[in-house]
Amino acid sequence: MLYYLLEWIDANYDFPGLGVFRYITFRASLAAIFSLIISLLIGKWVIGFLKKKLIGETIRESGPESHKSKKGTPTMGGIIIVAAIVIPSILWAKIADNAYVWLVVLATLWMGLVGFADDYIKVFKKNKQGLKGKFKVMGQITLGLLVGLTMIFHPDFRGSKGNVSEDLVLTASPYLSQLGFVNGDRLIAIDGRSVSILPDGESNSFASAYTVERSTEKGVKNFIISVSEPDRLKVSDALFGNKDIAFVCKTNLPFIKDKVLNYARLAFWEQNPSESIAGRLIYVLVVIFIVTAVSNSVNITDGLDGLAAGTSAITALTLGVFAYISGNIFFADYLKVSFIPLSGELLIFCSAMVGACVGFLWYNTFPAQVFMGDTGSLALGSAVGVLALMVKKELLLPLLCGVFFLESLSVIIQVGYFRYTKKKYGEGRRIFKMAPVHHHFELSGLHESKIVTRFWILTIMLSILAFATLKLR
Repeated sequence: MLYYLLEWIDANYDFPGLGVFRYITFRASLAAIFSLIISLLIGKWVIGFLKKKLIGETIRESGPESHKSKKGTPTMGGIIIVAAIVIPSILWAKIADNAYVWLVVLATLWMGLVGFADDYIKVFKKNKQGLKGKFKVMGQITLGLLVGLTMIFHPDFRGSKGNVSEDLVLTASPYLSQLGFVNGDRLIAIDGRSVSILPDGESNSFASAYTVERSTEKGVKNFIISVSEPDRLKVSDALFGNKDIAFVCKTNLPFIKDKVLNYARLAFWEQNPSESIAGRLIYVLVVIFIVTAVSNSVNITDGLDGLAAGTSAITALTLGVFAYISGNIFFADYLKVSFIPLSGELLIFCSAMVGACVGFLWYNTFPAQVFMGDTGSLALGSAVGVLALMVKKELLLPLLCGVFFLESLSVIIQVGYFRYTKKKYGEGRRIFKMAPVHHHFELSGLHESKIVTRFWILTIMLSILAFATLKLR
């Protein structure tokens, strides 16, 4: 919202310096600062309110002995995280014509409310089990269904075959160069009408003149490029491209150059799977699985002071860089990843998420003054899952969310092995001293802070490896 206010002031009063707000990186920095300030300022107030209302954490009896001292620590602190993410995202992102930002904000609020219901039942109803598992899963499946269907049917998620980026910067193909366009030109008007957002090809298929802003030795100048009638449709297609119906069902393959995986093609019996109901249904099922799996993984990871918040901050930063690369036509072309128009604005959300998590760590590091509860962990998990899907990096989730993945895997292995041995030997046996695996290390004698710090380091290493896959391709 502030972006549009400042843009209006700049357009009407030519206020010096306001042009800097056009840049995603600058607004991302502001979003991070705002979210950090919000989490720090409201954190103390929220903690005081929770203490006053005696909203404290309940500790399971089977947990580590060292956790008994945490009983009564205020929980539901995820309210701080959700507020610190959502408010700066809405303030600084270009949200008017960007379904990406709206959808990830919705996902954060949706699972934040599901987590809030779980925490409320635990705290106020004194029911340690919280919200029944089936209702929690229903919330995750419903969100996954909503996200999947939105991405399939909303035009913003159909990509573009054009050569104009979200910031209206042009990549000049050989054909466009012949007509007078230059690499790096910034489109500012079509047929004399100024443009501020990426236009679609249909509405400009008969445009006769394009005004571009170009850097020259004598400074920045405007050039008008006229297009003859026979070339107008072809130029429009070269600049803006046609929406690709199959784009949403495709994702980049790690380690393999210029290859994509089309989930819809799993419906091999269909003649045109990308446009078939079966092909689209397969993609929706993939979305549901990823949203459910990642949100549960972060929820499981939230068992030590600062663990979930710290690892989520690192993961959000990594996804933010991927979003910026995918939304920039030059970087996407150089690194041979899918160019995703409008996805660059997700950097604003990711920056707010980083600021919110870091600000929350001020109160959540050992010994924690507040826990995020399911309100925070489910919200963060759903945001990470949806972000990975939007920037087409869901196949990198085992690296991006390596710690979350290991935590979930340890629970699956522990439960599976226990049930197998109970059935075979009549007595259940365990591989880990306790699951999730962070409790195993606790019971092995490592201090909580050391486990958390090492898991942060592991997340950083895995994020660097995820970046490395861009060049390994």
